[in-house]
Amino acid sequence: MVQEQTAISITPLAAERAKEILNRYNKPDAAIRVFIKSGGCSGYQYGMAVDERELEGDTTVEMHGVRLVVDRMSLPLLLGSEVDWVENLMGGGFSVNNPQATSSCGCGHSFRTDGAKAPEGQGGGCCSS
Repeated sequence: MVQEQTAISITPLAAERAKEILNRYNKPDAAIRVFIKSGGCSGYQYGMAVDERELEGDTTVEMHGVRLVVDRMSLPLLLGSEVDWVENLMGGGFSVNNPQATSSCGCGHSFRTDGAKAPEGQGGGCCSS
């Protein structure tokens, strides 16, 4: 396990919502795993999951009483990112403010970086269909 305080952060509001989710799943000691997968309209998509595991090479950050875990493959694309909670007309949800993203689609779940080709595999649009 690697402790990296600047790798990724979470806002106080997002941390409160994350704690509510962890309690709802009856897993208050679990972490929120933040990851990147290929797909979406712009090449990469964000993912989040409740996870009780810590894998070799994971980076763990504890902030505002919540643990965030990022795998080694996702970390370079998430460095400096901030997980936030956003309310809109469709309800509320987590949002990732990512300084690595050079463009994103309208839904905010898909992004692209300069110089980084999206991995082959899972394609598909997140905004269209």
